[in-house]
Amino acid sequence: MTSASVCRDPAAFAGLAAEWDGLRRRSPGSTPFQSHAWLQSWWRSYGGRGRLRVVLVRDNGRLVAAAPMMLTHRPLPTLVALGGGITDFCDVLLDGGFPAAAPCLAMALHHASRGALIDLREVRRGAAAEQVYDAWPGPRRRLADSVCLELPGLPMEKLLERLPAASAKRTRQKLRKIDKLGVKEHDVLPSEAAGAVRTLLKLHAMQWEGRGVTPEHLRPRFRAHLERTVERMAESGDATITEYRVDDETVASDITFTSREMVCGYLYGAHPKLRSQRVDITTMLLRHAAAHADAVGAGTLNLLRGAEPHKLRWQAEAVASGRLVMARREMTPALGVHLAQVKGRELAAGAVRHARDAGWLRHLRAGGPGKGGTDTAAEAGGARS
Repeated sequence: MTSASVCRDPAAFAGLAAEWDGLRRRSPGSTPFQSHAWLQSWWRSYGGRGRLRVVLVRDNGRLVAAAPMMLTHRPLPTLVALGGGITDFCDVLLDGGFPAAAPCLAMALHHASRGALIDLREVRRGAAAEQVYDAWPGPRRRLADSVCLELPGLPMEKLLERLPAASAKRTRQKLRKIDKLGVKEHDVLPSEAAGAVRTLLKLHAMQWEGRGVTPEHLRPRFRAHLERTVERMAESGDATITEYRVDDETVASDITFTSREMVCGYLYGAHPKLRSQRVDITTMLLRHAAAHADAVGAGTLNLLRGAEPHKLRWQAEAVASGRLVMARREMTPALGVHLAQVKGRELAAGAVRHARDAGWLRHLRAGGPGKGGTDTAAEAGGARS
């Protein structure tokens, strides 16, 4: 017998860890962003009282589908995925061995969304949420969301073969310079993860000081989230913190997430002196991530959100995530209002970007250094800055 329920109690959600991760292992295409460690820690840092809405579907007591959601007002009542702006891929979980998982979860979400819209952002191509969208019984709209750049999961030498000869030659020279400096890679033990997160965030703040750091990365709630979640994810193999050391000093650090199909760099920090020494930090981090992807057999090395020049030069494929908006039929007018608001925000954001970029170009033409100097784009690794 199949049944559905909505978990609104954070303590009950915390108690779902074993069941949740068992389902994630049976859910094709899931990423570490769908792990219980990531989502439950995110809720502790960012959740709002009374807003948790985790939709669960069971078959004879076995968890076969789950949608980690919360209720927001934007200003319309809307169910959105847990994870918010710091999660690159949002999704639901579907048991690959239970064929009715997607339609059952679609109906459970339809029932749970009375009086609210559903807005799933950053849905990766081929994600389980697309099956729920296809089974949705009411009005729906698919929009484009962020673009991620992807490389094949190959070691560095194979990636270099994809580049033009001159570019590959320059990159090999950069790698030799990194090796000449004596940079050593050290994968941090899970028991050391919390301290390593603090070191990473300190380096991250130093690296971007005065150059437009993402404000959220400096906030205590973000630090607390990473300290909690990375230790658990390192224990399960979902995450690795790597420190790059010179003479026992940590000069850079990054967090890499690993799933069956994909390896991705989430966040990094690097000491400013690497910039002053003109070390290509992107290349240093990418070499390690590429070796890791090859070692674990992941077919994709994902550079996550953003199509910055330092990513494009690696001949990466641009893959757009989707935004899946669904509503009950009685919510059709509200859906129209919501879509208009989304379009308005996109136009406003585009105008801001245009003004910012125009100002930067004027600064460059006047002889200024631009966003922190000419090497800034070349130093942002696979993670978002």
